[in-house]
Amino acid sequence: MTPEELKLAIEQAISAYNETHGTNVEVPAKLVVERPKNRDHGDWATNVALQTAKKTGLQPRELATGLAQILSDVDGIEKAEVAGPGFLNITLAAGAAGKLAADIVSAGREYGRGESLKDSTINLEFVSANPTGPLHIGHTRWAALGDAIGRVLKAAGATVTTEYYINDAGSQMDTFANSVLARMRGKDVPEGGYPGQYIADIARELLSRHPEWNDAKDEDIFEQVKDEAYKAQLKDISDTLESFGVHFDTWFSERTLHDTGAIAEAVERLREQGHVFENEGAIWLRTTDFGDDKDRVLVRSDGVPTYFAADAAYYLNKRDRGFEEKIYLLGADHHGYVGRLKALAATAGDDPNRNIEILIGQLISVNGARLSKRAGNIIELRDLVEWLGSDAVRYSLARTPADSPLALDPEVLKSASNDNPVYYVQYAHARAKSVERKATSAGVSTDSFDPATLQDPTEAALLSALADYPRVVAQSAQLREPHRVARYLESLAGLFHKWYDACRVTPLGDDPVEPVHSSRLMLDMATATVLSNGLDLMGVSAPERM
Repeated sequence: MTPEELKLAIEQAISAYNETHGTNVEVPAKLVVERPKNRDHGDWATNVALQTAKKTGLQPRELATGLAQILSDVDGIEKAEVAGPGFLNITLAAGAAGKLAADIVSAGREYGRGESLKDSTINLEFVSANPTGPLHIGHTRWAALGDAIGRVLKAAGATVTTEYYINDAGSQMDTFANSVLARMRGKDVPEGGYPGQYIADIARELLSRHPEWNDAKDEDIFEQVKDEAYKAQLKDISDTLESFGVHFDTWFSERTLHDTGAIAEAVERLREQGHVFENEGAIWLRTTDFGDDKDRVLVRSDGVPTYFAADAAYYLNKRDRGFEEKIYLLGADHHGYVGRLKALAATAGDDPNRNIEILIGQLISVNGARLSKRAGNIIELRDLVEWLGSDAVRYSLARTPADSPLALDPEVLKSASNDNPVYYVQYAHARAKSVERKATSAGVSTDSFDPATLQDPTEAALLSALADYPRVVAQSAQLREPHRVARYLESLAGLFHKWYDACRVTPLGDDPVEPVHSSRLMLDMATATVLSNGLDLMGVSAPERM
């Protein structure tokens, strides 16, 4: 019996109680079923009586007693007991608990996916590095974490669009183009320009495509150089992310906000909301009305829009595209953006506590990492992945809360040991698949599956953990914390290894195949399914052999 099935049984028990007692107890909007802190108290616990009793004039313990009597007669429930002021502790029958293994195998990749966020339409923006250089170690954290957040949100039923905001407007693009032009002419990059071998590589690539540029004046080809260099660097960023397993649904150009008049339109729309004012020739947004530390300039006195004006136009653009919820993942140096972006949402008429969410990531470091030979002054994402492997990097970054500083230990991440978290989980999956292969070769199948035969304590613990997976996914999505999935997988891997040591799936020697072997094979396959599904949410592979 899954938690969802148990919730349905509780809802039906409430209906039955109402019929019998003539009451009008309502099923709570959020019916909570969770693991009791002390497993001696049962498999599941619910506070539904405490949630609902007083609204209908009942004592919680009185309602809980009535529900316990009804639930105790439900198939699959061994007993339901009242605890404290009105908690219900529920113990499942052995067969009902074991049946979960077959349910998981049947559900396959869909197990753990739910609908808790089915009404959410979310724009998830992350990485968004300037297209003037390679992605570096700081971007790596948001690439791994942002992609994992997107995956758990989708698993919880949300409609999610992942988006990369291309900062392709502003003076940095001219600096970038001048750096490439200098390398095309065999000169050093100008002061304040972009160093690194990648600039020379782009220059060489452009000249190979346009040999006529050798004799052209810089001012005549500047815009072409800027455009093609930009496209080349953006392709490098896109290719690097794709090789890291990170795909963006939308690449949004900041430049389009300037070219289409969206910024001027945004200023007028905010003016209509009553929060725009003029002072000393500049146009301002009164964000202090909504908790910002100071008002923000939208258009300078010289008529040039600010970066914040582009932020405003971009926010309204997301809103116009139907994204009720907008999640921004920003770097450690962007704490100042939280107040201003939330205030911006409020000035646009949105609820800053519901329509916009800003996550700030802390810095990471890697012991012994070398600066990129290609970029010259950074640790590149591509070098990090080539050195440590995509799975190790992605899992390590996604298993740690975003607001925690992180130092990666290469020796641990490259080791085939239990100290390496990703290896530990992947090995559990590979071991489960190995067990399945050996059992099948020995003539064991799931045809004689009998859930009641799964009676070993390690089997009860493993089934309990497998049943908890959907809740973990839903909570991870709700809190935007995929590290909860990773830590769950590590715990599940530990329980699986203990079960593996205690219970045989394949008969010894010439011993006959019995129903318990069939049932254990099903449990093994169910564990492999959940490990695979969870690793997929991390963007990490689930190898069948290691």
